[in-house]
Amino acid sequence: MSEPVNFGDQLVSPDEKTRRVGRVFSSVARRYDLMNDLMSGGMHRLWKDRFVARVKPRRGEDILDMAGGTGDVAFRMARRGARVTVADINPDMLAVGMERAPERGLDRLSWKQENAESLSFADGSFDAYTIAFGIRNVTDIAAALGEAYRVLKLGGRFYCLEFSTSEWPGFADLYEAYSSRVIPRIGRAVADDEESYRYLVESIRRFPRLQEFRRMVADAGFEQTSAEPILGGLVAIHGGWRI
Repeated sequence: MSEPVNFGDQLVSPDEKTRRVGRVFSSVARRYDLMNDLMSGGMHRLWKDRFVARVKPRRGEDILDMAGGTGDVAFRMARRGARVTVADINPDMLAVGMERAPERGLDRLSWKQENAESLSFADGSFDAYTIAFGIRNVTDIAAALGEAYRVLKLGGRFYCLEFSTSEWPGFADLYEAYSSRVIPRIGRAVADDEESYRYLVESIRRFPRLQEFRRMVADAGFEQTSAEPILGGLVAIHGGWRI
């Protein structure tokens, strides 16, 4: 039998976690980007700009944007001429992105429903693999990192933008209080869904710290790994190369 895993503060089976995470994102899909603006004070847009600048998408290369449902990161990369495949396990998140793409004049993206732990793509399919604010919701993170390595070409690059834990004294305590007390209330007021946002806060709290996750990226086979902290590590950009 599979070992129980955390869904927030609860222990559940891996299959049950996958189902519950799916329900969370189906519930918040339509208000997801609005909620990101409210929860981060709009800073998530700057973080994503910085992230894409690190990826350096180039014209004509193939990029897999995993857990990219609403298209927020994919649109930025497509504008630079990359051929982007947006993949997400949740069809409701993908539906939001597919509706938004034509409004932005971006009709050449590919959209695929995929599980990060078992991708359908052939070995060596992509020049780059990106995942922004998605990997902490994966049930088996090591399996997802292994799949990222598998689908990258030799010389391909991996980039992940994810929350972690700030090491700044004082600020970490302030953010903990804000995330525990305020974010679920914003979720209730704006998205009529307090519990989903309580889970998202708990998923951040349980995600590995910056250097621990960097070691996980290296354990998946990536070389020249990096971890760039933002706001003392509250958010981090992780990188690695398949060499």
